Amino acid sequence: MALLLSCRGIAKIYGEINVLKEIDLDISTSERIGLVGQNGAGKTTLADIIFGTLDFNSGNIIQHKKDLRRGYLRQVNNNPEYLSHDMLQDTYAQGRSDYFKITSRLGINQLQNRDDNLTSLSGGEKTKLNLAGIWASRPDLLILDEPTNNLDIRGMEWLVEELRKYQGAALIISHDRYFLDQTVQRIVEIEDGVLNDYRGNYSFYRDEKKRRYESQLHRYEVQEKTKQEIANNIDQLTNWSTKAHRESRAKAAGLGGRIGGKEYFRAKAKKKDRSIKSKIKRLQKIEVEGIAKPEDESQVKFGFNKVHRRARRVLEAQDISKYFGSRFLFGESSFYIMHGEKVGIYGGNGCGKTTLIESILGQESLSSGDIFLSSSLRIGYLSQDAADLDSSETIAQFMGVDKVRDSSAVVTLMVNMGFTTDMLHQSINTLSMGERRKIEIARLVLQQNDILILDEPTNHLDLHSREELEETLIRYNGTILLVTHDRYMLKRVCDKMLIIDNQRICRIDGGFEAYQKGGDRRGKLGRRDHKQDRVAEEEKLLKETRLAYLLGEICKYRPGQAEYEKADLEIKELMKRKGKRVD
Repeated sequence: MALLLSCRGIAKIYGEINVLKEIDLDISTSERIGLVGQNGAGKTTLADIIFGTLDFNSGNIIQHKKDLRRGYLRQVNNNPEYLSHDMLQDTYAQGRSDYFKITSRLGINQLQNRDDNLTSLSGGEKTKLNLAGIWASRPDLLILDEPTNNLDIRGMEWLVEELRKYQGAALIISHDRYFLDQTVQRIVEIEDGVLNDYRGNYSFYRDEKKRRYESQLHRYEVQEKTKQEIANNIDQLTNWSTKAHRESRAKAAGLGGRIGGKEYFRAKAKKKDRSIKSKIKRLQKIEVEGIAKPEDESQVKFGFNKVHRRARRVLEAQDISKYFGSRFLFGESSFYIMHGEKVGIYGGNGCGKTTLIESILGQESLSSGDIFLSSSLRIGYLSQDAADLDSSETIAQFMGVDKVRDSSAVVTLMVNMGFTTDMLHQSINTLSMGERRKIEIARLVLQQNDILILDEPTNHLDLHSREELEETLIRYNGTILLVTHDRYMLKRVCDKMLIIDNQRICRIDGGFEAYQKGGDRRGKLGRRDHKQDRVAEEEKLLKETRLAYLLGEICKYRPGQAEYEKADLEIKELMKRKGKRVD
């Protein structure tokens, strides 16, 4: 493969922080390279340098192809309407035609006829527009920074397939393990400002990194044992040398000062001195040139508080629907969520996942139907984007350290999440998107919540943080509503699913794998041949849940009270209808 671009000794310094120290990287035609590293390691910084929008302090960028065209999907793009307008006005007819074809394949139709500024689109739809624009420009080098953030399964499958067919090179910054496994053949990791190269996909990289760590640790332990043996040997020789010098004078005196007697014993002592010096030099060489102890992989610990057990039912939706103007998101939908269930909310971009969450939280009104959520429940909510944090605040101010009586809890939490105590006074606008995301999660951890509602919580998080967040959510004993396109996380965390498909919300027991194994049913969740059975099953469960609730509530009142009579009437009606088929 021919080289497209080379980085040689690239260094980048922000203030006193040496983010990139000496980056060497070759990118060849048709290569698919995954760029990984912890949040704040400098991945986006390197991408900006390669694209040409950021200066660097030292080193060289060597372009091996004349007029090398680069396409760059940035991690945060708040201006999709500009891209769409730019493409619509493009004088390059073929590029404009390709753009519309791609947006149609990605499920964004009627684009050519839209006059609005596209602000009503979801985050995933905006990502699709930007991807379509970049692909239509036909670059030689693609730089994709978190391309799967908010992207649904349709967009993901399209991107995977297009990358397989793409003739140019691609540098992909991603924390999506499934996506990296499907698309790249090489992983480069930024660690402590330098690159480490792994020739394989993400799974190979994780296994190989572990193997390298264990190999280096073994060699380091053998070296340390050798150093200790040399040090012990030096101590022993030193004692012998001191004794030999002392005895050389005594033995020489015992020979009556015979010529050569004193020099004979002194020579023996000096021989031991030379042996000591040799050992010391060997020890010093090991100290300078020897094997360094491998650094343990940074561990991120979240740790949500345990939840005290509450009533079994925490949420109930009855025949809800939602319109945005003439746009119909979902309707005829009823479902329930029980205490302790970990429910994944899944569907295509623009189907209404975030709108459903906002309706549950009371931030968005429904067009019809009702959602019951106990007012006594404490809800922790993590929104989709970390970009809206107040950049003028320090971490300490955002976390409310001055207001927390025992700030040591905050400091301990931040250290466990990979921050240093010095960083508490650092402005949020100096942090990477992943570090901002960690701060949002940290504040959520400090709250005592019964329900966690998480909208794309893995956006911008590095791989290690994603894995630790997974483990934390698995251990959490409260109720979770989780919106994510990270299939690995859905499979590991969620035991129930709410699927938004064909403009209906359907509850599925058994988690994401049960949904995947449904085969042809995946596309038929809202079709008429399944509708009646599903509605009957859902309404039967809702009636039983409602009945249990009313039986508990009626005990609070006395016969004759309006609340008692109202509950009694509804109980009798439910008992009368219980078990009947729903038409």
